[in-house]
Amino acid sequence: MTVLALDIGGTKIAAGVIDEHGEVLGHTTRPTPLHDLADTWQAVLDAAAEVLGDRAINGIGVACAGPVDVTAGTVSPINVPCWQNFPLAARLHQTFGVPVRLAGDGVCMALGEHWTGAGRGADFLIGLVVSTGVGGGLVLHGKPYGGRTGNAGHIGHIVVEPEGVPCTCGGRGCVETVAGGPHLVRWARQKGWRAPDNADAAHLAASALAGDEVALAAFDRAGRAVGMAIAATAALCDLDLAVVGGGIAQAGELLLNPVREALTDYARLSYVDTLRVVPAELGGQAGLVGAAALIIGG
Repeated sequence: MTVLALDIGGTKIAAGVIDEHGEVLGHTTRPTPLHDLADTWQAVLDAAAEVLGDRAINGIGVACAGPVDVTAGTVSPINVPCWQNFPLAARLHQTFGVPVRLAGDGVCMALGEHWTGAGRGADFLIGLVVSTGVGGGLVLHGKPYGGRTGNAGHIGHIVVEPEGVPCTCGGRGCVETVAGGPHLVRWARQKGWRAPDNADAAHLAASALAGDEVALAAFDRAGRAVGMAIAATAALCDLDLAVVGGGIAQAGELLLNPVREALTDYARLSYVDTLRVVPAELGGQAGLVGAAALIIGG
């Protein structure tokens, strides 16, 4: 069995061809056009065409930034404003003529890591994508859990600063407003971090590794926010593992150390005090592998 997998977020669109063992046979990425519906859809088609070549496929699995509606097959990503209630599953089925399965990018990341990555053997886990935004997905009893609409596990919109800044979701003080890449950089600039206008979270991580105090404080603040949210989710869902991936998580222990420190303060109940936090193993391909698993695993 061969599956076309798509992973669509606010920064990039990834496409891959995955076999029944979870092996990535080929993949490509391109930036996400954010402001024109037709351009975004064309970028999806172009990525798919590039990676498929003349390969035949048995289905299409899609990971997309949320909110998603898996029943309707529509997506309304907060960080892709031109796609609101966009009928992504129907468009893909009409174009390629094969079955399409859709889930949130966090669910797919968690499922991918559970299948072939850092979550192997853990039946109760949350996967986090800490990138432009902060997404998450749950695997419970060894199976992906999306809830009523497919958005369960969306950890990025747990409130960690009740008086914090407004979030694109309409709330305020969400994890995403602290740990999402643009917010992370904005906070550091407000605190005096000096960098070129085009500097992003990767530049901030480099400054932190070089000992810049403001950059270090930014990652500490972000990691503690993520840790608080993991603790709350673990208490609610009785988890044994959190797998952290995404672009910001590539900073490694700059982010993970304060995450674990926060867990020592907030995950104190007897059934969550052994919760482990580990880095993702599949990198940027976790969402693709998990999207493929939607088809391969039924």
